[in-house]
Amino acid sequence: MTAEEGHDGTQYLAGSPVRVAILRALREEPRRPAALTDAVDATRTTVQRILAGFRERDWVVKRDAVYRVTATGARVHDAYEALLTEVERAERYGQFAATVERVGVDFPLAGIPDSDLTVASDRNPLAAVDRLTELLRESHGANVRAVSPVVIQQFNDAAAAALDDGASVELIIDRDVVDTSVEEFELATDRALDDDDADVYVSAEPIEYGLFRYDEVACVTAYDERNNPRCVIESTSLRNDATRLSSVVERV
Repeated sequence: MTAEEGHDGTQYLAGSPVRVAILRALREEPRRPAALTDAVDATRTTVQRILAGFRERDWVVKRDAVYRVTATGARVHDAYEALLTEVERAERYGQFAATVERVGVDFPLAGIPDSDLTVASDRNPLAAVDRLTELLRESHGANVRAVSPVVIQQFNDAAAAALDDGASVELIIDRDVVDTSVEEFELATDRALDDDDADVYVSAEPIEYGLFRYDEVACVTAYDERNNPRCVIESTSLRNDATRLSSVVERV
């Protein structure tokens, strides 16, 4: 089969939701045309026409009046469903990916499927801020590590609450926000200077995206051109595929 023929087959399947539904139904189990008519809510004529098209492409076979998918038909179905899943995922994660790519961050593709995403919108412009604040307030007694290009009151209040609850906080901020932070957030600045559990560092280089981690929780925050948090992608499965050093290294 040529690439052009494969493209034609893809267009054929994608061109009708009923075709997709019939192939999906047959992937689940062999069926007679009458059962397909009920399963996909289509006329018998439509079902018979689609089945004929599938047979022409060797996606299904007919045996004892029952239609069943072939091995190639099953692979076509599975590949198409995987494509739909990726397209839906791209629609959801597209803004995050585009925002971090704008600042030159090569975000690993493997990090997307198992991650949760919070996206700010016109209806909820503070969604990303609220999620980060919530995570920070939930860091009871944890060692919090963060990198941020901005300092805002919500983060300061959440950090203070975390410190009061026994957490330790290590934060790296952008050099450009230090003066603003000192002027506008005097109490937070004093605590950062005086609290032994709070360590704040100033980056020599511009910070263009945010990082946040405690225990098993890890986040990457994408900011827009005005340094407003727009997207937060988070994961709690960082160590699922990792092994402790003590299990790998044999001591002599």
